[in-house]
Order: sequence, then structure tokens, then C-alpha cells
Amino acid sequence: MQRESMDVDVLIVGAGPAGLSCALHLANRIRQHDEAVAAGTESGSALGERMIAVVEKAEVIGAHTLSGSVINPKGLDELVPDWKEKGAPVSKAVTDDQFWLLSKTGKIAAPIIPPPLKNAGNYIVSLNKLVVWLAEQAEAAGVSLFPAFPAREPLYDGDRMIGVRLNDQGVDRNGQPKATFEPGLDLHAKVTVLAEGTRGSITKMVLPKFGLDTGKQPQIYAVGVKELWEMPDGSVDEGRVIHTLGFPLTTDQYGGGWAYNMEGNILSLGFVVGCDYKDPRFDPHAAFTRYKQHPAVAELLKGGKAVRYGAKTIPEGGLNSMPKLAFNGGVIVGDSAGFLNAQKLKGTHLAIKSGMMAADAIFEALKVDRFDATQLGAYQTAFESSWAHDELHGVRNFRQAFTGGLLPGLVRAGIQVVTGGLDPFTRPMHADYAEMEPISKHGGEAPHDPTGRKPVWSNTDLPPTPPVRFDGALGIDKLTDVFLSGTIHEENQPVHLLVADTTICQTRCAAEYGNPCQHFCPAAVYEMVPDGNAADGGKKLQINASNCVHCKTCDIMDPYQIITWVTPEGGGGPKYFNM
Repeated sequence: MQRESMDVDVLIVGAGPAGLSCALHLANRIRQHDEAVAAGTESGSALGERMIAVVEKAEVIGAHTLSGSVINPKGLDELVPDWKEKGAPVSKAVTDDQFWLLSKTGKIAAPIIPPPLKNAGNYIVSLNKLVVWLAEQAEAAGVSLFPAFPAREPLYDGDRMIGVRLNDQGVDRNGQPKATFEPGLDLHAKVTVLAEGTRGSITKMVLPKFGLDTGKQPQIYAVGVKELWEMPDGSVDEGRVIHTLGFPLTTDQYGGGWAYNMEGNILSLGFVVGCDYKDPRFDPHAAFTRYKQHPAVAELLKGGKAVRYGAKTIPEGGLNSMPKLAFNGGVIVGDSAGFLNAQKLKGTHLAIKSGMMAADAIFEALKVDRFDATQLGAYQTAFESSWAHDELHGVRNFRQAFTGGLLPGLVRAGIQVVTGGLDPFTRPMHADYAEMEPISKHGGEAPHDPTGRKPVWSNTDLPPTPPVRFDGALGIDKLTDVFLSGTIHEENQPVHLLVADTTICQTRCAAEYGNPCQHFCPAAVYEMVPDGNAADGGKKLQINASNCVHCKTCDIMDPYQIITWVTPEGGGGPKYFNM
């Protein structure tokens, strides 16, 4: 296949907070340097016009950006010191913090807010709107933005990354070119910045290539589901932030909920659960539904209507799981590198800072025209002496504290606050999928029924845990929520969820785990349906790829690690406007 190529100076894959901050800060550094050289106040040569290109898989910038979101403005203060004057959509300051402990039917409002959950000085925002604004600032600074151009695979020249290949466009579901076929462009760059968000598909390929995660603990994740509710006039106390702990989770599960009152009578409601849960029938979306039906939460939603839905995964491993940040020809920023404070469940300020530190290293590399791991390693050095590192070092063992259950975890987390993150009881983390237990431990059939009365696929009929009631009001089913997410994919294109061996789904996974993909996916992508060709009336896997909200839960949670999430045709996916 004949492919065209294009050369750029710096290529950024992903237009989230980290990628756009990197682009904007780099453009500003180059402009300031050249102005200083022209004025004679700085020695050296001007860098001149450099092409900084940002490719993004979403149809428009920000459409795939999702978060809670209460942000610490520290990163934004450094990136755009006059962001208020420039009209950044960051205006609703937190005015009231609450922390609830939920039992099955009741709540206890904590009289004292735990220090990590205090939000004085923080802001409730739509991260989608903030990213759109950052894109405007970057474009005004001369950055080239290319939405609807998903990166498919990395390009190498020996031991150096030299860019990415973009997805082919106009391919049918059988892999054959349509009349609109266009081969993906090869983008070549001096430096490639991986800013893909959680579990980036290119990052996933680059890490083992350069051994960036060698000696590190595996990254662990949580999955979060969120709805925006439109509330009656006057019913929303703007600026109020509520965090909850307890119901509907058991004491061996990590997670909790939130309710953030935004501007314009909008309530942001969400639920996060660690992906290291044991029961393969546990369903995060079902748990979110039960959460909404709790009396205290239902009261918050009284008279309201869900208008938007989304889901994403969150990297929670912290400093111990972060890979090396620089390699020959590239760097990793934001969620792709694990820049998240799991204790406070905040990462936007860290993502922005990571992008800025990467930009500083790239700027210096451009000045000497050298882009190897040693030169770009200035990013790693800067991080290790930054406030971002200090913050993550203080919570380096926070998520690990909860591997023994909620109550011991709370005790250990409290000790860590006093010791600055030191925890003598820390044990290495395992990948989330390795924590899942066979369904025989959770009410299912044993993997092999000695009586022969039931075929092994019978476990696929077991309902999710915990049970849930969909009433169309507070209880919204997955397909309706997918509709609220605005998710659209071109139907006649190759499936972007690659399953290496579907016979495992029909046999081993059905028997051992009851096909957990039909439960852990928050968008009803995976479904076990009758197999008309099976003599025993068994079931086969059906992938409803058009439902995918790009959360990557399947890539993380599949117990056999045979599911690989790759980018679909450009422009497909959710539309997280105002989220």
C-alpha cells in the first residue's frame, strides 16, 4: 500500500489537558526565545517556525474528555497565569465540602472532612469545556490541531520512535476498502509526545519496546461512571461538593461516589470503583444505579433528569507504577504516564504540569537538535525535583493500602497522612485482572460439572452482582446511558475491539468466570448470544462495537488478556459535551 508521509517537528498524540498544555507551553517557549534572541537579550540562534501538531481521535477537540471534575488550579496558574482574564471556563469555586458514609438505607454526614477531601481553593468545572478553551489558546499560539485523526501504531527507526501511522479511513467491516478509502498518513516527528489518556493504545506498545515499565509495579485502575443531571431551577446549591463512602460497595471493594453542583442547575453525579474487585459478576454500572437509588442520593436527584452519560478508567497506581517518562524519540505525559493523585482523586493539575515539563525538555532538545533518551530525560529530572513529584511521593502507597479491605485501608491511609506516605505494611500490587476470582467462589457452577447436567456456558446466564432494578428514572439501563453519551460509530468498519481467541470466551471464560466482559463493560459492548451452530445450545460472543465509549475497561479487566482495544475510524465514539 502506498502511504503518504508528513514531517513535523513535534507530534502530540491526544488533545487532553496534558497534550494541549505541552503544545501551548512549547509554542510559548519558542516564541519567547526567538523574541529574546531578536532583541539581543538572549544568546544563540532563533528556532524559527516549528510545526507542533496535535492529533486527536475524537470528531472535535474535547469530545472524548471526561472527568468528575473538581480541579486544583495550580497547574493552570503556571500554564496561563492570566487564565481568569482570558476567560477560562473555571468560575465555580467550591464553597461547601461534605463527606457522607452510606449504609444500605441511611447516611452519616461526617462532622469533620478528611484532609484529602477538603477542596478550599478548588473549582468545579466541565473538563470538556476547559479542554476546548485550551485548544483555542494553543491554536492561537500557532499549534496545528487535527481532530478525527486517530493514531493506529508507532513508527520506529531502529531503537528510536519516529512518529505514528494514522488509521486507514473508509474500510468496511470485512477489512475491504470502500469507495471512500484513504490510507492512513505516516506522521514523522523529531519528538512524539504520548498524551493518549488512560491505557493509551500507542503507549501500551511503546512501553515494552523501550522497557519503560521494567522494575515497576503494574499500573492499577479504577473505572468511573458519570451522569449529568438537569435539576429544577433553584434546587442546586452551586459550589457544593459531596463525596461518599460505603453503599453499595462491600468492605473488600475500593471506591465511592460524588455529587458536584455545577452552574446552570446541573448536578454532576458519579461513582468510582477499583478494578481489583474479586467477583466476576460485579457490574460497575449496576452499582452506580443502586447508588442513585439510595434514599440520600435519590433526594439529591429529586425532580431532575439525566441528560448526559460517560465512563472512563483512571490510573491509580501512583508513583510506584509510573514508567520512565522519556525514551529515544519521545515522552509520555498525563494519564498515559499515571499522573494522578489517587488519595484526592485529582489529576488535571498534574497532567498540565507534566505537559509543561515535557515541553521544557523538548524545547531544550530543539535548541541542540538532539532527541535521544538522555536529552529528553531532562523531563524525568525536572519531574523528580518538582512539586508534582513531591505530591505523588506523599501518596505513593495510598491505593496499595486498600488491598486488604476498606477498614484496614482507612487506618493505613490515616497513618500515611502522618508519615508522609511511608507504609511498612505495603505489599506489591498485582494487575487488576489477576485479582478476579473464579465464579465458583461467587455462586456460579464449578468449572467442570461432574454430573454433566449443565453445559459449561450456563454461567453466562448468571445476573450481575449486586442485583439492580431499572425503573427508567433513577435506574437507567446501559443502552439508554450509551444514548445519553452521544456515542456514534460508523457501523460498517472493522471492529476495534480485537479478541485474540473467541473460543476461550465460549469455553474457559464461560466456565471459569462467567464471561465478566458482559458485566464490567459500562456500555453493553460485550454480549453472550445463542450460537445457532452449537449442538448443545451454547453461546458465542457478540461485540457491539458501536456502543463503545472508549473507557478501555475491557483491555484492563479481561482475565485472559486476549482483548486489545485499538482506535476506531476517526471521529467515532462518545460526545462528552459539557462533561
